[in-house]
Amino acid sequence: MTKKKKPAETTAPSKPLEDESTLGGRVKRYSQVGTTMAGLAAKLVREKYLGLKIERGDHAAELTSALGNLKGPLMKVGQILATIPDALPEEYARELQHLQSNAPPMGWPFVKRRMKSELGTDWEQRFRKFEHDACAAASLGQVHKAITHDGQAVACKLQYPDMKSAIEADLKQLKLIFSLYERYDQAIRTDDIHQELSARLYEELDYHLEAKHCRLYVHMLKDETGVHVPDVIPDLSTTRLLTTGWLEGEKILNFVEASLETRNQLAMNMFRAWYVPLYHYGVIHGDPHLGNYTVRKDFSINLLDFGCIRVFPPGFIGGVIELYHALLHDNRDQAVHAYETWGFKNLSTEQIDILNIWARFLYAPVMDDRVRPIGERSGGVYGRETAQKVHEALRAASKASGSVKIPREFVFMDRAALGLGSVFLHLKAEINWYRVFNELIADFDQTRLTQRQKQTLKTFDIPHILNT
Repeated sequence: MTKKKKPAETTAPSKPLEDESTLGGRVKRYSQVGTTMAGLAAKLVREKYLGLKIERGDHAAELTSALGNLKGPLMKVGQILATIPDALPEEYARELQHLQSNAPPMGWPFVKRRMKSELGTDWEQRFRKFEHDACAAASLGQVHKAITHDGQAVACKLQYPDMKSAIEADLKQLKLIFSLYERYDQAIRTDDIHQELSARLYEELDYHLEAKHCRLYVHMLKDETGVHVPDVIPDLSTTRLLTTGWLEGEKILNFVEASLETRNQLAMNMFRAWYVPLYHYGVIHGDPHLGNYTVRKDFSINLLDFGCIRVFPPGFIGGVIELYHALLHDNRDQAVHAYETWGFKNLSTEQIDILNIWARFLYAPVMDDRVRPIGERSGGVYGRETAQKVHEALRAASKASGSVKIPREFVFMDRAALGLGSVFLHLKAEINWYRVFNELIADFDQTRLTQRQKQTLKTFDIPHILNT
């Protein structure tokens, strides 16, 4: 495989960000975001308090278009909300999923200006060919295919302008939205969720950091023949331009009618792409939407986009495995210890029972020693029915026991589990997940994980602040 590279490579020296947060940029963003969110709020208020029905499907499409045109973190938040069951009405969750791969791209004049600012006035001379039209557009940047002078096909991911101002403005709006949410629904405290989203979004601006993440994944998955990770091209990368090798592949949804053997192979490759790094290194790819992986002709997969990477403390991973054993053997005290390890505090007996409902849903596929699908889709989004049941129970319990503060690590841990589960449902994969999971964690040792993680993060110069 071509993905095995020495970790010593580094990107070209990064120059200071020219798009630092500016007052003008923030004011412009507040206006754009305020208009979009005000329109949403006004329509929902009319429906809820005045009894005036709105066409949710049309309204959801309108909101999706507005967020897509705005670019930036609100679009990313929309993607996340689309994958969290019961976070949004079904019509909105369905429409917002289009943001994941169909965002409107910026035009060629923007691309020329942006590339000039990153690589200099002679930037076009550094490529044999550079395609004018973006082949993919996402929340914070868009991708162009190019050919280098030595004939290598590459993917150039170019960040949109003024993203730091966009993040600052959008996160303030999001904090306001969360505070209004807590006034209406006191079952869950959202402060740690906001902090987690903030930290990860700011990290996604730094393509130099993403290049490190990419090399980290080349290393962690070097023995996984069913998974491919692109190589970074250092001299064509900056803090806001990331150039990697181009990996050919098809959309995974093109394989939903393939043979069961093929669908199972794809599911296994994806399972190992996400969970080998988690249980062997304490690292997870926090963005499992459909645009971030493609399928090769041999049914191995390409794993793409390493902006949203979460490094977990080894104790958190130990808690994941401890809760699994607690549920498997119906050991309530062990389950409580696992929750406390993660940072849950002062849980009542009722709240513990409610959390166990959600935990049993997430762990169900790996607790059943037989060939089976991952689960069943309900209400259009994987886990929606269970999440609604859990949330309603927490809401009722909050009157007596107070709200539950969800540890920030769960934002992307749950997103990865639910996002992958949804893909497995699309594939209708049937695997003995119990055996696959137990083989993966058979040699787990928290002390060894701590040592391996520390050494690996040091080797690839990954900031340890990710552990907080």
